[in-house]
Amino acid sequence: MDRLVIKGKADLKGSIKIKGSKNSALPIMVSALLSKNTLKLKNLPKLDDIKNMSKLLRSYGAIIKANKDNLEIKCHNVINRDADYDIVRKMRASILILGPLLARFGNARISLPGGCAIGTRPIDIHLDGLKKLGANFVVENGYVIGEVSKQLHGNNIALPFPSVGATENILMAASIAKGKTIIENAAMEPEISDLAITLNKMGAKIKIEKKGVIKINGVKSLSKASHKIMSDRIVAGTFVIAAVMLNKKFLVKEIESSHIAALTSALIKMGAKLKINKNSIQIMPSKSLNGIKIQTAPYPGFPTDLQAQIMSLMSLANSNSQIKENIFENRFMHVPELNRLGAKIIVKKDIAHIVGNRNFKGAQVMASDLRASVSLVLAALCAEGESVINRIYHLDRGYERIENTLGKLGPSIKRQKY
Repeated sequence: MDRLVIKGKADLKGSIKIKGSKNSALPIMVSALLSKNTLKLKNLPKLDDIKNMSKLLRSYGAIIKANKDNLEIKCHNVINRDADYDIVRKMRASILILGPLLARFGNARISLPGGCAIGTRPIDIHLDGLKKLGANFVVENGYVIGEVSKQLHGNNIALPFPSVGATENILMAASIAKGKTIIENAAMEPEISDLAITLNKMGAKIKIEKKGVIKINGVKSLSKASHKIMSDRIVAGTFVIAAVMLNKKFLVKEIESSHIAALTSALIKMGAKLKINKNSIQIMPSKSLNGIKIQTAPYPGFPTDLQAQIMSLMSLANSNSQIKENIFENRFMHVPELNRLGAKIIVKKDIAHIVGNRNFKGAQVMASDLRASVSLVLAALCAEGESVINRIYHLDRGYERIENTLGKLGPSIKRQKY
């Protein structure tokens, strides 16, 4: 198992290019199952989740060719079989194969998925939506078993919550279902748009409308296509926060800055100095930072995936801050570890109260999930002395080796086996 050793009071200089989005790449990779033709993808990040998804697709017979940051996926000889539990348990996104398999083969059997331990994240919304398209399910012995009589049929589906995963699953299945599907209260995250753009390139007929409405006219089959994965807005936001915390001049580039408008608005309100362009954000040193109150919400609200990172920053602000977590009920698992580094954060139900004017000090800490991991990295970069972050396999699921990306731009970040 690996850990990171980080020296505090880090320097940071230059610029960083942001690679493709993990949360966009995973469902787009899965969408290849819908077609017998080749899907070529560009700008994929080198992450454990991408490797695991490739392994899962190969277990179904997909032929995948990798070349640097590009993938070529061909699913002409796919065999419908049980999803490999050893792969599925590592990755929540594995549930996304359910819709495509049902749409193409009429049945599917996959293990209940794993991923980060940040809440229950039930798949009920996925199943209920697919039921509206004509699928029937039973859950037994840790497996979801779905069957379709003849073919999926379009329907009107109103989601009880704008779940990103459920929207993606239904969107993919509906693209080759018979007839028209309308998804109401659909998730509007940029990753949904990226998936829809890819499917439309493959020949699907999808129209995303404002106010959470997606209309899909099912087609008989999908053709070959090529697509470049959008930049990772969460990684971009993380590195913007890192520069603000270290109070350094730094450039985060090759991004879509509008995708993290909720974050940049919060940072400006705190007193950060940012120069925001369409495809880059320049961070400048600021005199001081103030505490603020925020709450997580579906896009375009403040992303839950940046909650842990901004909490680290809030600990350095001149006054107290508050975060209300509205998406996942167990997403404050990083709080005890941040407190070990010198933060003073008190959690009451779904609200975290962050005391400002704290000084981080190096310590041994344990990562509990993906975004919690990087919040500890940010705190360690600002700490006095050396910090050791254990169990960083979570971090590798969403950030390319951080010692070789951010670590090459000033900070001392070393990976060790233990």
